[in-house]
Amino acid sequence: MKTPIRILAFGGSLRRDSINQLLASAVADGASAEDVEVSVISLRDYPMPIFDEDYEKEHGKPQAARDLKKLFAEQQGLIIASPEYNSSVTAALKNAIDWVSRADDANEAPLAALAGKTAVICAASPGGYGGLRGLVHLRAILGNIGITVLPDQLALGSAFSAFSPEGKLVDEAMNQRAQHLGKTLANHLKKLLA
Repeated sequence: MKTPIRILAFGGSLRRDSINQLLASAVADGASAEDVEVSVISLRDYPMPIFDEDYEKEHGKPQAARDLKKLFAEQQGLIIASPEYNSSVTAALKNAIDWVSRADDANEAPLAALAGKTAVICAASPGGYGGLRGLVHLRAILGNIGITVLPDQLALGSAFSAFSPEGKLVDEAMNQRAQHLGKTLANHLKKLLA
């Protein structure tokens, strides 16, 4: 029996009502429609200190970082909706990547929970660029740690008015674009892992 295709979706914000978390869910809906397993999580549920090698030596990896790393390791695909903070990625997103990237022992391959995965990226922002500048940095970070980032991406501007009170995209054309992004990842992984 073939291993099921698993995709992890999340926003790069810790904010409770994050518009990027809503966007990650919209893209995840598209992937789910392609008969793959999709888990939508919030980084808010994995609180951890800013990565510090001295802290790691003294206290070990925080349990939240261990849990998040295990979750990453179980997936083949990632959907990341990244807010743009000062034209780049959020500290929360970078910190999560930094903790997950750490080996647990000398026998573990570098970047074991990250390298070899495939991702799609997107952003939602109240500004006109829709978080596009931050996606440039995110694409570079992910590529440098061995994650294949598909060319398709989505930058959603004027995002504070883009979602209904129920958390759904109100513009049907934009909703279709978000769904298409998720479908693109799912179908790429199906072909890759066939």
